[in-house]
Amino acid sequence: MGIRIWHQSFTVLSDLGAYNDALNAHFRVIARPDTEIVLHGMAPGTYRSHYPGDDIKYATLQYLHGLQFLAAGVRAESEGFDAYAISTLPEPALRETRAALDIPVVGYGESAMLRACQLGRRFGVLVFISELAELVAENARRHGLAERFAGARYVGFRFADVLEAFDDPTRLIEIFRASARRLIQHGAEVIIAGEAPLNVLLARNGVREVDGVPIVDSLAAWVKDAEALVDLRRAGGSGACRRGYFSGRPEKARLREVLAFYGLDSLPSS
Repeated sequence: MGIRIWHQSFTVLSDLGAYNDALNAHFRVIARPDTEIVLHGMAPGTYRSHYPGDDIKYATLQYLHGLQFLAAGVRAESEGFDAYAISTLPEPALRETRAALDIPVVGYGESAMLRACQLGRRFGVLVFISELAELVAENARRHGLAERFAGARYVGFRFADVLEAFDDPTRLIEIFRASARRLIQHGAEVIIAGEAPLNVLLARNGVREVDGVPIVDSLAAWVKDAEALVDLRRAGGSGACRRGYFSGRPEKARLREVLAFYGLDSLPSS
């Protein structure tokens, strides 16, 4: 039996044709033949520009945007998807969405960090937006991995630079290697290449290590986690915790009512 996964990006994918195509191509390589990954992005018009860089660096705006992730997760479950993937390093509303849904919910950063811990003692993260380093550290703590976290640093270029580099990535790859080496000097034995656009660029160009230190394919990590969690449920395994304030699941009818009250039930996705 095949698996259908709802992929939720922090970008408006309809504005980013080249990135959208690169994602689809990468997923065809890493997913099982019977796994269908359906790409979704934020509602058109969410941002002033095509990429949410200015919004992501503020906790207030990211919190508000996180409501789209929760609403999309509810829609994914109602449409019969087998798993829901928050496919962005900041992981907006991951905890809340996981508590709300019956289907498995995976996070890009969480999957990457857990995989990194299987590959080395300490991991480091390279980010497009320097302000995200603080959030990445907080997420590592929330995931129980603070002692394995070697730090997060600005990689030296932005999202727009990555889009422009798909035709000739040579310069950006050299900048990435230099930034990775600085993290390695601070104790990183595994590198997480920040957001998905950089992940795709490195993977399609065969960049899998720097000086013997592995680079985690974060997209592959969450795809395989999602597939495994669906397999486990189908085999009679347990679902997520449903006890307590953070993990207790609200009544579905009431959740839909609240989403409708705030106008989140009818947001389109790109």
